Amino acid sequence: MRSILHCDCNSFFASVEIRDNPSLGEGAMAVCGNPDNRHGIILAKNEEAKRFGVKTGETIWQAKKKCPSLRLEVPHFEKYEKCSKLINSIYLRYTDLVEPFGIDESWLDTTASTSLFGSGEVIADELRATVKREAGISISVGVSFNKVFAKLGSDYKKPDATTVIDCQNYKSKIFPLPISDLLFVGRSTGRILERYGIRSIGDIAHADQKFLKRVLGKSGVTLHQYANGFDESPVTPYGSGREIKSVGNGETFSRDIFSDEEIRNAIFLMASKACERMRNHGLKCETVELALKGADFYSVSHRAPLAVPTFNAKTLGDAAFEIYKTHHDWHSPVRSVTVTGIKLRDCTKEDAQICFINDSLKLEERRSKMSLLADELNYKFGANTLRFGFELSDSPFVESTSKICPFPNRLI
Repeated sequence: MRSILHCDCNSFFASVEIRDNPSLGEGAMAVCGNPDNRHGIILAKNEEAKRFGVKTGETIWQAKKKCPSLRLEVPHFEKYEKCSKLINSIYLRYTDLVEPFGIDESWLDTTASTSLFGSGEVIADELRATVKREAGISISVGVSFNKVFAKLGSDYKKPDATTVIDCQNYKSKIFPLPISDLLFVGRSTGRILERYGIRSIGDIAHADQKFLKRVLGKSGVTLHQYANGFDESPVTPYGSGREIKSVGNGETFSRDIFSDEEIRNAIFLMASKACERMRNHGLKCETVELALKGADFYSVSHRAPLAVPTFNAKTLGDAAFEIYKTHHDWHSPVRSVTVTGIKLRDCTKEDAQICFINDSLKLEERRSKMSLLADELNYKFGANTLRFGFELSDSPFVESTSKICPFPNRLI
């Protein structure tokens, strides 16, 4: 039986700020983005703020309405990164199988370490004490036989707690939890499941697998397996990196955008940034995903397959804008846009000869060559040498620059 730990730093950003300035812990406080840049959301909060109902991800005005005395602090990401590295170095004293899951969480596989350091629970308690002593913050640790249940364990009791979820108790501990607690159940998936009366993890575990596949596709089968404890995914060695499964870019704009033209420009700008990153990784995508968030914070996302694999902004942007025209049936102004390329493939594996018998592939080949040429020019003369034509005008999502090609759209 594997021994998997999930270690989660409690209120990480807030805890680091309070560690460095203890007076911040006297009353409710939260770390937030800059409201002047429309990034005014709560990034982390202390336990006192949590008691007022302040939640991570909500806007500052919502948090202040719940807690008028809430003290707000700007983030210091360099401090959080330094602390994260220190904490992971502590984990590495027990195993080299340490897989970070964001800046404040990590999985550990301690199966081979139990003969040296004791059971997973013993190791978890030692880690909590050591991190508190050396890093100055607390962590919560879940101990289980797979990654999914270990993560549920670290969330089960906070702060500064160890929770063991084993083969004997997982049904009593896990099944009553809401579906939103299960890894990879987002708001959209949650709404679909609740529509069919599935509200707890136990409901997922007892649901018919064929039914879940019909309403959720392959992810329905995966969630059924997770709920029943069937997760054999390994903990990867520290520093080995992860396989890139998607590449995307999103932005919250300086003001809400209304018109189709502005939304199209925003989509193409995000597609351009995503494609540049794909080219840097030597990848092309076969599917595009467009995510929009309204001024009322309502979010929606849709995917569509591409006619040909691409790392070109014109191809990706056109496909994303088609998604917008097909599915955008709500009337709120748009606050943010994200364009993501998924189903990635190595761009070197394509057969160039096929381009001579397919017009779409011929066009894509020409666009790909121009995109690579644009990369060379931007690298040689500066990152903003070539830009979209709409970036020359007053825009809510473009910063001005003095170095502009007079004919930027020729490359797309």
